[in-house]
Formats: sequence, C-alpha cells, structure tokens
Amino acid sequence: MLYPIKVVDIELNRPLETIVGLEGYKAIKGLVRLHNVPIGYVNLPITNDICPAETISKIILQEHSWTIIQHLLQNSLAKKNHLNSLRLEDLFDIKPAENEEESPLVTVAVCSRDRAEDLDLCLSAITKLNYPNLDILIVDNAPSNDATKNLVKDKYPQYRYVCEPRPGLDWARNRAIVEAKGAIIAYTDDDVIVDSDWVKNLVRVFLENPEVMAVTGLVVPYELETEAQILFEKQGGFGKGFVTKWYRVKQREKIPWYLLGTGNFGTGANMAYRRQIFDQVGYFDPALDVGTVTNGAGDLEMFFRILKAGHPLVYEPKALIRHRHRREYNQLKKQLINNGSVFSYFVCAIMAYPEELLSFMRLGITWLLTWHCKRLLISLLHPTQFPRELIWAELRGCLIGLIRYPQAKKNAAQIIATQGNFIPDRVPRENPQNDNWQTNQTGVVTVELTEAIQPLTQITNYQSVHIFCTWQGKPLGSADITNNYQIISTTRLIEAIVTNLGLKLLAGSAQISQDLLWSQAVTTLQQHYQPKKAAANTKLPAHVSVSILVGTYDRPKDLRNCLNCLVAQNSPHSVEIIVVDNHPDSGITPPVVAEFPNVKLVSETRQGVAYARNAGILASSGEIIVTTDDDVTMPKDWLENLIANFSRADVMCISGNILPLKLDTESQKLFEKYGGLGRGFEYFEVSSEWFERSPLHVVPTWELGGTANAAFRAKIFHDPEIGLMDETLGPGMPSGVGEDIYLFYKILKAGYTIIYEPTAYVWHRHRQDMSALRRQLYNYSKGFVSYQLTTLLRDRDWRVLPNLFFYLPGYHLKRIYHRLRGWNDYPISLSLLEITGNILGPLALWQSYQRVNQQGRTSSQTP
Repeated sequence: MLYPIKVVDIELNRPLETIVGLEGYKAIKGLVRLHNVPIGYVNLPITNDICPAETISKIILQEHSWTIIQHLLQNSLAKKNHLNSLRLEDLFDIKPAENEEESPLVTVAVCSRDRAEDLDLCLSAITKLNYPNLDILIVDNAPSNDATKNLVKDKYPQYRYVCEPRPGLDWARNRAIVEAKGAIIAYTDDDVIVDSDWVKNLVRVFLENPEVMAVTGLVVPYELETEAQILFEKQGGFGKGFVTKWYRVKQREKIPWYLLGTGNFGTGANMAYRRQIFDQVGYFDPALDVGTVTNGAGDLEMFFRILKAGHPLVYEPKALIRHRHRREYNQLKKQLINNGSVFSYFVCAIMAYPEELLSFMRLGITWLLTWHCKRLLISLLHPTQFPRELIWAELRGCLIGLIRYPQAKKNAAQIIATQGNFIPDRVPRENPQNDNWQTNQTGVVTVELTEAIQPLTQITNYQSVHIFCTWQGKPLGSADITNNYQIISTTRLIEAIVTNLGLKLLAGSAQISQDLLWSQAVTTLQQHYQPKKAAANTKLPAHVSVSILVGTYDRPKDLRNCLNCLVAQNSPHSVEIIVVDNHPDSGITPPVVAEFPNVKLVSETRQGVAYARNAGILASSGEIIVTTDDDVTMPKDWLENLIANFSRADVMCISGNILPLKLDTESQKLFEKYGGLGRGFEYFEVSSEWFERSPLHVVPTWELGGTANAAFRAKIFHDPEIGLMDETLGPGMPSGVGEDIYLFYKILKAGYTIIYEPTAYVWHRHRQDMSALRRQLYNYSKGFVSYQLTTLLRDRDWRVLPNLFFYLPGYHLKRIYHRLRGWNDYPISLSLLEITGNILGPLALWQSYQRVNQQGRTSSQTP
C-alpha cells in the first residue's frame, strides 16, 4: 500500500517550525534548502498529524550536516573581500554570491498542447521568476480548441502566444527557436511549476562559462498524492541529484558508451541553450518526442548532438523546477511504455553517426540487462512495491522504441510535404577548438584562500589543472579539475576546493585534527538549528483505546501473575484486557479470570496460538491491539513504552524486548545461547526498503521480536493485504511457530513501518527442564521452515530456496564445526535436533494445512 506523502520545502535560513495540517498523510518528503539552494531530501515521520521541529532538525543534521557545511564554506569563499578565518558560527548568514554581470535577455519557451489548466499553474509560477530580462513565449502545439489561446489572451496578455500547427513537441521547440528574442532559450513544459530562481541559476552557468552551450536542472516532484505519482518517484523520477555535473568530449571522436545515456544529463522539462548552438548542430528532430509515434527522446537526442559537437553540457541542480507527475495508474503505465523512446533516439543517432553503432549497442544491452531485466528478475524472485506489470510495460516500450523511428521519420517528411518546413537544413559546422586537445597536459595553479578567489582564465592550454591551496601563504591542500581546455569559473573552482579540502578550511593554518573539527562543526550546527519554540507533544493521544490480548492454555499460576501485571499498568488510555481460553473444556482458566472483574474472557476451542489471538482480535474494541503471553511479567510502564510510537501515522506494528526472568537451570541458559527471545537494546525501525533490500536473502523478520511483546493497529487485521494471523502457523499447530513473523512479513510487504522499541521490555519465564527445551527448539525449527515455505507458496517469495538449501544448512554446519573446535559450547545434540525439525518442516506445514481445512479459518469479517 502506497500512502500519500506530503511534499514540502524546508528552508534552513529560517527558523525550523513544526509542520502542521498533515491529516491523511503517512510521511513527508522534504526538500532541504539553504539560502534557497537545494541540498537534498529528507524523509520525515508524521506524529499526531504534525511533524515536530525537533524531529526535522534531528533528521536533517543526521543526513546533511556535511552538505550544509560545504554550502556555507562555498558562500564564504565566494565573497569578494579578504578572509581572516572561517569560523562556522560566522558563516550562517552569508548568502550565495549574486551575479554582477548584465542580465542577458532569456526567452522562456513553454510548449503546450490542450492542457490549459496545467498551463495556468505553470504561467502563474513564471510570473514570480526572479530575473529582470525575460521574454515569455507560449507555443501552442496543434491545438484542438482555443482554450490555451484564450488563457494567454485573457490572463497573461504580457506573454507572447504562437500557434504551431504541426503536431509534435519538437516542432513546438523548433518554433520557439525561430520566434525567440533572447540569446538564451530556457525550455519547460506546461505540467511544471518553476522555482523563482530557476532562470537566474541557469543564466549564471552560461555567464561564468562562455563555452557552455546547454544547461539542465533539477526536477523534483510537485506532489506525491497518488499511487502512480509515488511509484514514478520510487523508480527514480526525473531527479539527477544535488551535485553539479559537467559533460564534454572531444569533437569528431566517439563518445564513451556510458555517456550516450543522455537521460542522465537531465530532461526536456528543464533545459536551456544558447540560441546560436542550433545554427551549428541543427534544430530538434521532429520525428522524435511527444506527438509522434516515438513519444519521446527529442531532448536526449539534442543532448547527444551537443556532446558530439564537442561542447560542454552542465547539470546545475540550483536551477530547480517541480514536476506534476501523472496522477493515474494508467497514465503512468503509458508514460513508462513511452520511456522506450530512448531506443528511438539510439536509432536516430546511429543513422546520423554510424561510427557510434557499437557503443549504442553496448549501452542498450547493458541498460536492458542491468536495469530492466534485473528489476524483472527481482520482481519474479520476491514481492516488490513496484508492480511487475509496470516493469513489463517499460521493457515492452524499449522493444517498440527500436522500430518506431523510421516510421516517425516518414511521418515528419509527410508533414513537411503538406504543411511546409520552417527548419533550416541541418549543416553541421565544425566547432573551433583549442589545438592542444591532444596534449593531455596538466596545469599547476596556486590559489590563496584568504584573498578574493578569481576565475582561472590562463589555463586553456591544459586538459586538467592541479590546484594548490594556501592559507596565508601556508599550504593547506590541493584539488584537481578536468577543465578540457576551457576556463574554470569562480563557482566551479570554489566547489572543487571545498569538496577536496573540506574541514581543513575551518582550521585555516591551525593544526587541528579532523575528528575534533567535525565534532566542533556538528555541535555548532546543532546549536544553530535547534528549534526555538517549545517541543511539540508527540505522545500517543489519551483518547486512543487499547486492547491487550492474552492467550492461555491451562496455566493458572502464570496467567494470574500476568493479569496482576496488566491491571497495574500506568496508562491514561482506556485499556481493555481480553483473555482467550484455548482449552475451555478443562474449566481451569475461568476461575482465574473471575478474580479480575474488568477482564474479558473469550473461548476458542480450536487449539493453536493463532486461533486464540484471532478470536481475541475479533472480540476486541481497541484501536491498538497488544499481544502478550501468559508466562511473561512486565513493569508498570511497559504498555506506555510499547504503544508510544503509534503517534506516527506510518507505524503499524511495534515490538519490544523480551528478557529472561530466570537463568537458574541448564535449559534456560541454553535457550539464551540459542538466541533467546530478546532482540537487543538498540531502537530500530524497518519498512518496505528493508523488505526488498536483498534479492537473494529472505526477510529476517525473526529479528523483530515476537507477539509475546508486540502491538498493532487494529485496522491492519481488516486490511486485505494483511488480514488476521495465519492459523496454519504458530504454537499449538504441527508447524510449531511462525504466526508472528509471518504477520510482520505481511505488514512490511504492504509498505508499512515496524518499530522495535527496547524500552518496552517484559520478562519471560523460559522452560525449566531439558525435555521442554528440546520440544521448544524442535517446534521452532519446524516453524522456521514452515514460515518460509508459507512466504514461498502464498507470496511467491523465491528467496526462500537459497536460504533453505544453502544458508540454513551452512548455519548449522558452521555452529557444529565451532563446537568441535571448542569455539562455543552449544550442544551438538541440540543442533541435530534443530536440523531434524528443519527437515520435517514441510511435513509439519502440510499437517497444519490439513488441520485448518478441517477446523476452518477465521475470517476478519466475522462479526
């Protein structure tokens, strides 16, 4: 289940505040910005429909402290005055340097077709652009009505409107080239929301780097409200990261095969060019992209031509737009099929440059194997959040893309024949380049960091530059830049210096260890970004009701002790205690329950822990259902510690620690050596990423604890993707155990979060004699295999097979080997017992199925 995710911006230059109004959302995807510069994402939990400022601060600093420091240092080094020191606490208010050159005219070209509502949002954002010299051009491509024309005329009369009747996005882009007044053309789509600094940051790259002919920018999601939008972002979306990247190759030479995947450079929704480049490399190919049978890749083919001509292309994440992903599943499926248009671009490029054939073949095969086929294989091995149907759709699109370009070429020729052609004939011209391309020499430059840093202009005879950095004349470190015979701008130089020297810049000429510098820097960040307001209340609201289920089978003494502990719990919640008697014919349990007037008794004649727990679940009324066993003892604050994290909307299960009550006998000690029931003293949480983390290893849900100490949201038991506990598993059935870890499995598979909370601990009374321990370990071994076979049979999780036939036998053999070498004292007899249980697991599971078929399954819809 993919739940709505709130998309927000978090500006670090303003005080961090609690995010409110999050009803209906399960998580937050925050775009972290510093002085309006994007530096990365954070995924934030939602607590009681809010996200506290303290949580925001903590997670941002955990994930982005170094990136924040880098940006602060870059801003400081970009100042035009002299520096005496770089003290981190003095850098927070220094803003990025503004461009001081004259702002050239920029034509912003918005290509649209019959999406006036989307276009309205796009143009509204464009009106807020922070750039003084703009020419806004709307190209209406083969419209079926006058909605776009009327929108521009009535609401945005200050913008230019042009109708391009030839259908195809590249026809519209080419019309923009003809109509453009600016020396720079910035392209975007009608389904995006541009950032206010978008054009300014694109232009800065062009101004600082005269040889750069194309710039692309960062694309982030505008919203993640629907399953289709979340799935698209899960598979990568349009984002290409938060680091500036440079691409350039020698003119007339074959491009390295890995650079032919120009989709890694950016996307057509966020790209800009110098107008003059089209006179050299030609216009966009009208046989490509939306509106043709290829349905895409016109932007990618142009990126390829820019590189082929020997010009630099820069990806600049500061140039930010927000894209409105497809909201409907069928729209997403169609989009993924159309992604196969990248192979149409391959065909197009090979036809124009046959020498690139082998490189494109290598890229295409590598891409198919390492992306498409790999994901398909993984989806066949185990359940994944990304539907296999969409993987097939994208793979099918690749095969279609291989054969569509020739037909698209014919269609474009027919359009030209009937409607004419305003595109000049493509006559590729040579790009005059430095004669020293073949020298491969490295220049050496010294930069004094206490002085204003200037661009390096005297290095165009070198392919790369080695930069020595000094502080007040003393060597501090070095950096290397591959400049490919072009100048190195101040911005690029500073980024390289900060990346390579890092924390040394904070020390200046002083001799301070890196560990101490990092410790001081982190402390400074924590102090600066500490929320100023009082901490928000993150406790689970008192009005949330709780039901505690205790299954029992004729153990009156244990049950009495457990109930005494439960009624003594300190909790503001309405707590319902339910005892499920799994052997009512004996009459042993009712007298004990009668000693506790407020405890509810439920009978379940079908033997098995899962049957008993399911009966209790259906009889409960609480929003939270807690499960425990009759042989545990708990402290008075156990319940509150266990359920506290249900204040987070994404959490569906919380388990706690299980400690031994006594270790008096040999059997009790051996059970702890076996592994016991406890899972350590460190808090951790897992989700669908943990579920899918390995295509070869099973999901180790046994590491999450067990239902002797666990709590669940009641609604999951009515969720068709989860449901009640599996009654073929668990104590009381031939299978032995596994009902709890399979429930954990289903929760993770559905996309929810499980938390292990060690402060919520109970004491468990282990088996006191060896015969009872042997029965227990034998059942555990059968149940371990039964659980894994269940995931194989019901969930098609083929990761079970290598685990059962390789990893599990290897584990036993290793432990026996260690015992023979004297490296442990775990009895070989118990290891052999476990192996026997593993071997008989399939038979035990079949017997359990037979019993359940006879006794019937409990339905979550039972009143």
